[in-house]
Amino acid sequence: MIHSVVLVHGLRTSATMWRAQVEALEAAGHQAVAVDLPGHGSRIGSRFTLAGAVDTIAHAVDSAAHPVLLCGFSLGGYAAIHYAGAGPRPIVGLVAASCGTQPHRLILDAWRVAARAIHRLPDRGLALNNWAVRAAVKDAALADDIIRGGVALDVMDDALLELRQLHPISSLSRIDVPVVFINGTLDHFRLQERQYAAAAPVARLVHIPDATHMVSVTRSAAFTRVLLGALEGPG
Repeated sequence: MIHSVVLVHGLRTSATMWRAQVEALEAAGHQAVAVDLPGHGSRIGSRFTLAGAVDTIAHAVDSAAHPVLLCGFSLGGYAAIHYAGAGPRPIVGLVAASCGTQPHRLILDAWRVAARAIHRLPDRGLALNNWAVRAAVKDAALADDIIRGGVALDVMDDALLELRQLHPISSLSRIDVPVVFINGTLDHFRLQERQYAAAAPVARLVHIPDATHMVSVTRSAAFTRVLLGALEGPG
């Protein structure tokens, strides 16, 4: 069965981070729809809001040509869970990657302080961001995918403030389609992953060995296999 897969990127990145997955999905005959959240990619310069992120996801889902599998990474995973848990949605499944930690206010505020310090650098942290990406992602082409769409340096404060609104475990309890959680074994964002999996009525937790937070690019082939496998269950 042909599906549409809506792909939602992480913080500071853009739709271009999904290049490898888009190619694999299209080669398998599916429609791949990679979106830019507010303040990111083609929308750099706009303000990030959670409501705007949900609207972006909803528009992509509603416009898709086939039954939709929704896939979100990190910030995109949190937004996708929030969207899916807010009411009946026209999706047949959800893949949530690298978002297995409850966004507590104390942690978010600590990140805001660090982000503000980095933003005071002459280039507002661009060189540091790009160095970190290339250090973590050994495949140069995949690292380029993350950076190519633009680095959203100005969204950090807005995004971290907006994340305070989220209650992923509560949202997951209201999602009645299959949920696949994908986390790298070296990811620091999976502290509550088992609580997430227990909260969702139909859920599967997949660990990708030796993958860090950026699991879709640090272990791209393994991540893509799980994503394609998720299409065998829905609908």
